[in-house]
Amino acid sequence: MLKNLLATKPIQPAGHVDAGEPVEGVLTGETHLKRVLGARHLFLLGIGAIIGAGIFVMTGKAAADYAGPAVILSFMLAGLACAFAGLCYAEFSAMLPVSGSAYSYTYSTMGEVVAWFIGWNLVLEYLFAASTVAVGWSGYLQGFLNQWGVVLPAMLADAPLTYVAETKSFAATSGFVNLPAVLIVAAITALCYRGITQSAWVNALIVALKVSVIVLFLAFAFQYINPANWDACHAIASSAGTYSAELIGELRAACASAPPAMSLIAPEVSSGQFGFDGVVRAATVVFFAYIGFDAVSTAAGEAKNPQRDMPIGILGSLAFCTVLYIAMAATMTGILPFPALGTANPVVTSLETYADLSWLKNLISIAAIAGLSSVILVMLMGQPRIFFAMSQDGLLPKLFGKVHPEYGTPHVGTVIVGAVAATMAGLLPLGFLGDLVSMGTLLAFATVSACVLVLRYTRPDLRRPFRVPLAIVICPAAVVACLYLFWQAFADHWQVMLGWTLIGFVIYFAYGYRHSKLRRKS
Repeated sequence: MLKNLLATKPIQPAGHVDAGEPVEGVLTGETHLKRVLGARHLFLLGIGAIIGAGIFVMTGKAAADYAGPAVILSFMLAGLACAFAGLCYAEFSAMLPVSGSAYSYTYSTMGEVVAWFIGWNLVLEYLFAASTVAVGWSGYLQGFLNQWGVVLPAMLADAPLTYVAETKSFAATSGFVNLPAVLIVAAITALCYRGITQSAWVNALIVALKVSVIVLFLAFAFQYINPANWDACHAIASSAGTYSAELIGELRAACASAPPAMSLIAPEVSSGQFGFDGVVRAATVVFFAYIGFDAVSTAAGEAKNPQRDMPIGILGSLAFCTVLYIAMAATMTGILPFPALGTANPVVTSLETYADLSWLKNLISIAAIAGLSSVILVMLMGQPRIFFAMSQDGLLPKLFGKVHPEYGTPHVGTVIVGAVAATMAGLLPLGFLGDLVSMGTLLAFATVSACVLVLRYTRPDLRRPFRVPLAIVICPAAVVACLYLFWQAFADHWQVMLGWTLIGFVIYFAYGYRHSKLRRKS
């Protein structure tokens, strides 16, 4: 049985893919997806997925709850881990230009059961990410409407549950359903159903808007930066009332003995809250911001020239967005003490004390609403294509592998994914979902990085249009960095992660193991 579980899908060296032509031999069914995306589309898809919740939602939470102004270091740490993993994804996506992303790469390298495990964790990455960002989108929309005197009823504006980190449990709220989050997921699902070309076109418009507004924010807010706000103890001293009196007392006492050289890093008051542990914990939170480059790899089956364009799309979007993230984190913590950033719309919050910048608030809200929409769009594009690949291999029912005869999209999977994402967005809170997304992503990144090195030794004959430089160093470094960050979030949510894994293996042994096309063929 172990031999069956670890059976790998044979890899055939993939020839060059000319524009519009399918890849032969790697995945059955791949020929049904239309190859219409170029390097520019893929680059913009990456930016569309990466720039969103990380800037507009997660930065404030990471700074206020975990890292203080050292959230800048958290972005650097997460960005470094992603850079290593991004190189590995670039090699695989150019070598195997198919739609399954990490699932397909793992199936060809480490075997079916490991591929299923990674594919199941990609559900956390894409499906839960779409729900998480939809919750953030709802927060920004409500804030924007409030500025114009429009207030949604509480029972239609909030999820019925909130996650209490201190007790690691859920608590009831006054809400019934987060209706705006449900509606945005439904609208974008309809767009994804219609076609990849239309989705990419809409994404390009949104990217142009949000990047322009972010550049405006950086240009005009820069002159209001107060370097004293980057001194964590100064920021704490100027923000009484933001935290509980007990926590403020602990922080001030810790500041009294903190070495000046550590001024960027708030003194640690508990495990995972401030200090270097807090910087690492915040890195797992903001890691959520970088998962967009992985979403680019799910579009490999629809790329015109994947051997050339996939590395450009993945590495180009990752490098561009990392610079913007670090600049935004530095600016936000520079113009406002970090404890005040723990709101649902931290970028707008950072502007509220500056009357001269009030004109930017509406632009930021519009950019955030549009930008988060593009993240949801790319996530809802990615998950059905992973289900499509798993269905083609027999591990999921055939309905996930159906392609619309006119639009060329996995339409049934798109509708199912959209319905589940809308339900979760309407009922579950932001912070809880975000940690689960990070865990699923980090496991996928670590596995892909290991697979690159394994395949270098087991299949040196494969044509590699792009190669990871110094793979013997980069690949292990990526694995270690991703697993280290994974452990930080796993320590808080290990019960949920183990439960999710158990559910996945129940589905695999109940259906996937018996219907595997690879096993039936052998």
